[in-house]
Parts: sequence; structure tokens; C-alpha cells
Amino acid sequence: MSDSFSLPLRPLTEKPERPDPLPVEIAQINAQYGSFREVTEDSLRAKIEADKNKDPWAEEESDNASGDEDTKERLDQLYKRRVAIIEFANQAHAEASFALDFISLLLSKHNPRQAEMSMSPYLKQNAPLGSLNAEIINPPPKPDSAIKDTKTVSRGWRLQNFSAAANKLLDSANRLETEVTSETRYWNEVLAVKEKGWKVCRLPRERQALGVQYGFLEATPIFRDRGLAALRRTNDGSLILDKGLVPHKMRTVRVRVKSHGRVTGCSKSQPVSDEAESIESRILQARDTLYEEELFHELVREARILGSQGVTTRQDLVQFPVSEEQDVLLDLVDDDQASLAEDEAVSSNEHDVVADALAHSIRILLAYAHRQNLRRRTQPPPPLNPKRRQTPEYQILRPVMAYLQHSSHVRWVESLLKDLHQVLKTAGYACGFTAIPFSSLSLKRANSALPKVESLVQEFLLPYESIFSGQLLTPQSSFRVKVRTNVVSPPLGTHYEISVNIPQYPDVRPPNRIGLQEEAAFVIVHFVLLDIVTAITQATNTPMDGIKQETGRLLTWEATYPHNGELLALSSTGECKKMKVRLSRSELTVQVYSARVTDGFGHLAVDKTPAMRSQTWKSDGTTGESSLIDFVTEVSKE
Repeated sequence: MSDSFSLPLRPLTEKPERPDPLPVEIAQINAQYGSFREVTEDSLRAKIEADKNKDPWAEEESDNASGDEDTKERLDQLYKRRVAIIEFANQAHAEASFALDFISLLLSKHNPRQAEMSMSPYLKQNAPLGSLNAEIINPPPKPDSAIKDTKTVSRGWRLQNFSAAANKLLDSANRLETEVTSETRYWNEVLAVKEKGWKVCRLPRERQALGVQYGFLEATPIFRDRGLAALRRTNDGSLILDKGLVPHKMRTVRVRVKSHGRVTGCSKSQPVSDEAESIESRILQARDTLYEEELFHELVREARILGSQGVTTRQDLVQFPVSEEQDVLLDLVDDDQASLAEDEAVSSNEHDVVADALAHSIRILLAYAHRQNLRRRTQPPPPLNPKRRQTPEYQILRPVMAYLQHSSHVRWVESLLKDLHQVLKTAGYACGFTAIPFSSLSLKRANSALPKVESLVQEFLLPYESIFSGQLLTPQSSFRVKVRTNVVSPPLGTHYEISVNIPQYPDVRPPNRIGLQEEAAFVIVHFVLLDIVTAITQATNTPMDGIKQETGRLLTWEATYPHNGELLALSSTGECKKMKVRLSRSELTVQVYSARVTDGFGHLAVDKTPAMRSQTWKSDGTTGESSLIDFVTEVSKE
């Protein structure tokens, strides 16, 4: 073959995946070459030269031979040591068996049955039971000094043991007395808690401990489960209330009234009891704090569905409007901050009574919701339904909002009617109105099936109604305004229902339901204006007492545009006069102009000259020179 083919006969050397760490390499070098102190440069160079000149095949053969010899020697040593271990084990077992047989044979003299169980079969066959016995040999007599020392030592040991036993008994007695005292104090305080009316029971997950139920069973599950606290015992036997998740500080829902951007009222916190460290006060504090947290939780839940009515929520604040100038703020704060207003520099105590009333109202409404839960729970359950029944939001915020908003609207209507009444009174008309605020509330109406407290609260959950009625200027003319507020069911908000009876305008009817104050004020003022126009026309068409006939003939006024307050009079000489009546809640103005014919169709136009006569009557008591009738009579003379 021309081409040579080389085939390696040595196995390939595989490098380890991970190099050996430095301590392992140092140990290998020490085992192979000895200590580093004996390694020199010359010896290393000599070793390298020897490795170069060495036959690798001879080294491999010698290594294999020496390796085989070492393996055989190690196996021989291993077998020898195994045999030696087995011999030692057999010898130890034999000696232990001999000792057991000796003891068993010795005890067979007194307890043959027990000793026979531990004897070997060989011993049972060759040695009868009880053949070996042991006796006590009298020892040599001891000297008197040794006997005296022994008695003294034994007496000292006995005295020391007696003293230690007495001390232990005294310590046990003291400890038992302390334990009895602490247990007596503990159970006395537990009985005192139970006598106060609190429910004491075992903890569900800790049957060895007692707990007190201070929460409300009709609350939502997250607060009902937190209403159970453990009654722990201290070393001296006093009670510790383990409140769990209840905060250590007392918290309360604070109510503030904000008018025109500044706080004008803040609810007062409950006074702290003098016995703040007693177990009764701690239980009451935990109950009140849990109740306040549940109250604020329900307020936030209800506020989320009232966003369309102007209710806003933030982290720890619920705010809803009462009117354009007034808002109510509710927040959950610590008890020491409950009486602090947001800005004390500008706050006042004008609406403190309102804030306190609101604070009491929301708590009463939450208690009423608990009563309703109890009533529903005691009734037969509804049929099973695959859909999960949702827990409705409590009616706490909505009744309060309805009451405040209705009260605000009632005050506004009453103020409007008072201003109009004052204006008409200044103009010489004595007409009044009758107000029946909250006419829908009837405290005498009671449901015999319900307790009085629940029937009383139910009255405030119904829609609120207030009625205003009165007579207008002309006979048989009257008006009636009903204010209705409802925030529970549609239609929501406050609505005005206005009905007017003016015989001269039987076809004129106000809208059925008015939702804005500006529209309601416009409608009321408009109908009063129509009645004033009617009164002016009747005053000039009908002779009135007190007017002398020799004063001359009066012009007859006709309502041309009564809805605009315009009247027209035509004298016998051809002179035309136009009267313009303007009415607002603050003043009544009557102006008289001269008119002329502008074309052949008989259309009239007012001269651009100033008014002939004008007079104004205001609600603040400022009167004109005469009353409205006298003024009309003066300007009606030809």
C-alpha cells in the first residue's frame, strides 16, 4: 500500500467538563510529589526530561501491573478485617449470652417464671432452676468513727432532702394560691362581663379559650365575623380583650357641613368614659369602632350607585350636595380628630346642630337596616334559584339626602312666596299663603305589626311632600304648589307640581312636573303676573268704592298681551295708552306709555319718548307714592 494508514491504539483522553478546584489539585500534588518545600526547579526539570525519555507503553504496563497487585492486596485485607469483625461480634454475643444465663440462673431461685423466659435452651437442659443462689456475707465490723460519720452524713442528706421537699411544697402552695387567685379574678371578670348582657362563648377555632360577642349578628359577613374577640388571661388574672383586626384607637364617622366653601358645622364625638381601662369600656370601644367602620363601609357602597346625583367618593371621604351653596362631608377618622374641622381659621359653629342630627340619623338608619335583615332571616326563605341573590345597598345616605334636599327646596319656595307676598303687600294687596312642610309625614300613622321604632323610621323612608297654597289678588283665584322629593325610586330628585285656578284664563295650565327651581319660580311669578293683569282690568271695568263720580270718566284697560303683562286703553278723544307690568320676586314695576296708530290696520306703536308714568314697589318695604290701584286710577283718568 502506497498510502500509510495510522490507527491510534490508546483511548482518547476526555477532558473533564469542570476543572478541579484548587484545593483538590493541591491535594493531588501533595500526594504525588510530597510537600511543596521539597519541590525545586531542578527536580521539576529532571522530572520533565525523564518523562520525555520514558517509554509510554512500558509505563502503561507497569501501571497496570502495580494496579492489579494493589487491588489484590486490598481485597485480601478487606476479607481479613471482615473475618476479624465477625469474630469479635461472635465473642461479644457469647459473653453477653453467658452473662444473661448467669443472671437468669441466679434469679431463678426467687422468680423462676420470669428468669426462665430469659434463659437459653442449653442452660435449661443442663442446669435445673434454682441451682444457683447468692447470700450476703457479714462484712467486717467498721470502727465507731466511720459509723458515726456515716450516720452524720445520712442525717445531713435526710435533713437536706426534707428541707428541699418543704421548700418545693411551699413553692407549690404559693404557686397554687397565686393560680387560684388569678383564676378567681379571671372568672369573676368573665361573669361580670356576662352579667352586663354580653354573650360569652367558646372560640370556634380555639375551643380552650373564651370569647365575647360584641358585634352585630345582622351585619354583613366581613363585619359579623370580626365581632368576636378572645378573653385572654394575664399573669395576675385580669382580662385582656384580643380584638384581632379591630384597631386599638376608637374611630368614628365625622359629619361636616360646608357652606360657601368653608366648614360651618361639625359633629361632636362621644365623650370618653372615665373608666377607659375597664374591660367593659374596651368592649364598648371595640363595638362602637366596628359599628362605625361598618357604617362608613355601607355609606361608600351606597355612594357608588349615587354618582348621577352628585355624590363623590375619595379614599376616606363621601361628599354629596344639599344645594348650590351647601355640601355635606362624611369621613372616617380617629376619635381624637372627630371634632376638628378642616380649616379651623374660617370654620364656625353655625350648623353644628345639623351635623349632629345627621350623625345620629345615619346610625339609626344602619340599626334599622340590621332589624330588616333580622326580619328577612326569620321569615321562610324564598325558592331556590341558581342565580346568586345580591345583597342590596342599605338606605342610609339616600333618606338623608332626600330630607336635606327637600328641606332646602321647601325653604326656597317659602322664601319665594314671602318675597312675592311682601311685594304685593307693598303694592296694596293683602294676600297670603299657607305652608304645610313635610305634609307626607304622619307620626300618628302606625303599623301595629311593627315596633314603634321601625314604624317611625319607615315614615322617613317614604317620598317627602310639602304643600303651599293661598289666594291670589282676584276673587276665586288660588294656587297650590306641591314639592315632592324622592331618591329611592324613579322619578329621582325634587319635582314641583303647580296648580293655579284663574277663572279669566281657564285654559292656561302649568307643566305637570317641573324639576328646576328657575322654571318653578318663572311659572309662579308668571301666574301671579296674570292675576295682577286681571286685577287691573277688573279694577277699571268695575266701579270701586271711594272713587268719586265727579272725578271724570276712567279709561278701560284691556289685556292685549297678558302673558307679557301688556294692557291697552283707548280714550274717547282717541288717545291711546299702553301699560307694561313687570314682576319679579324682588319688585313690581308698572309703566304707562302713550301709543299711536302706525298704519291703516290699526296697529299701535309706543313712542320713543320716556314713559308718562312709572312706579315700583319692592319687597324690602320700599313703596311708591300710592298703591297699585291708586296708581292705575290716576293714570286711567282722561
